[in-house]
Amino acid sequence: MALQEPTFLILTSLAQGRRHGYALIKDAEALSDGRVTLKVGTLYAALDRLSTEGLVAPAGEEVVDGRLRRFYELTEEGAASLADEVERMRSLSSRAAARLSQRPGLAFA
Repeated sequence: MALQEPTFLILTSLAQGRRHGYALIKDAEALSDGRVTLKVGTLYAALDRLSTEGLVAPAGEEVVDGRLRRFYELTEEGAASLADEVERMRSLSSRAAARLSQRPGLAFA
């Protein structure tokens, strides 16, 4: 099943290591070149869902500058799901590129 873009960005961010919510929001924005800005409520609802699905897991809490930060990490199942989505997207992208390259007058390699 295809992942929604926010889910894809969250899993991609966690592929690099454990992160807290604010870091996930900033990384999703950077990964999407500013197109996706996760709202706090949306992020934590997604993390709860992904945790229930076994794709992410809580990875501790720390107090930083007087604020409690909850960390999350990618599970093996989450990494496999992300890898499947990357392959699905590569395959679709390759097919699209092949078709675009056949269009007359379009300089696409």
